[in-house]
Amino acid sequence: MTVRAPVTWRNIIWSYALIIIGAIIEATAVIVFLAPANVAPGGVSGVAVMLNYLDPRLPVGLMILIGNIPIQVLGMRYLGGWRVVVRTVFYVVLYSILVDNLRPFLVGIEVGDNRLTNALFGGILVGISAGLVLRAGGTQGGTATLGRILQFQYGLPLSSSALYTDTLVVLMAGLIFGWEGALYALVSLFVGGLASDYVLEGPSTIRTATIITDKPDDIANLVLDHMGRGVTAWQGKGMFTEQDHTVLFITVSRSQVSTLQRLVHTADPKAFVVIGHGHVAYGQGFRRIGGNVL
Repeated sequence: MTVRAPVTWRNIIWSYALIIIGAIIEATAVIVFLAPANVAPGGVSGVAVMLNYLDPRLPVGLMILIGNIPIQVLGMRYLGGWRVVVRTVFYVVLYSILVDNLRPFLVGIEVGDNRLTNALFGGILVGISAGLVLRAGGTQGGTATLGRILQFQYGLPLSSSALYTDTLVVLMAGLIFGWEGALYALVSLFVGGLASDYVLEGPSTIRTATIITDKPDDIANLVLDHMGRGVTAWQGKGMFTEQDHTVLFITVSRSQVSTLQRLVHTADPKAFVVIGHGHVAYGQGFRRIGGNVL
C-alpha cells in the first residue's frame, strides 16, 4: 500500500512563494554580481551570460528559456513526473523574465569591480536560490536539473553534483573570459553548492552518540535522570575479542555533548563512545514531525 503525503492549498501557495523568492534572488545575483564581473554563474545561465557577452543582441533570459527545453524533458522522466517539471518550468520562465527586465530597478546598485567578491556573493545568492527552489519541489532548471537527477540516481550531494554537471560551463568560461574567469566561476559554483546544501539541510544542530559498554543500565539511568533523553539499546559482539557488549544510541543537542561525555565516563570509564553529527531530529524531545509537505 502506497501512502502519499497530503497536498493542501497552503502547501502549494508556500512552494510557489519560495519559487518566486528564489527567482528574484538568482536574477539579482546575475544582474548585480556575476554578469558585470564576467563570472559565468554556471549551467544554462552561465552559457546565456557568455552568449550575451559574445553577442549583446542575444538576451540572457531568452537564451536561458531556450536552453532549458531539452533538459526539462529529462527532468520529467527522472524527477517524478509533471509536478517537479511544472514547478521548474514556472521558475525558469519567471527567472528568464526577471533577468531581462529587473535590470533597470537594480542599475543603481554598485558593489565594486572585485571579481572574487562578486563571485563569492553571487555564488552564495545563487545557492540560496537553489535551496529555496529545491525545498519547493522544483529545480532551477538547466544543469541544476541534471544535478538533481544525479542526486536521485546516485546519492551525490548537491555541492558535488553541481561541480560535475557544470564542468563544461567552467571550461567554456575559461575560453571566453580567460582562465582566471574560469577559476572565479569555479569558486562561485562551489560556494553556491554549499549554500544550497545549508538551505536544504540547515545547520548541524544535533549530535548522535553510539556507545559500546558493559554497563548499559548505569549509563541509561544517568542520561534519563540528568538529561531527559531517551536511550536505545541492542546487543553487539566484538569481533576481535569475541565478547558480548551492549550498544547504546542517544541523540542530544549540540550543547549537551560535554554533559553526555561526563555522564558516560562516570558510569563506565571503559566505554567506547563515537559522537556523530546530525542536522535535525524529529520526534519526542525534538522537532514535531510535520510542517509543509511540498
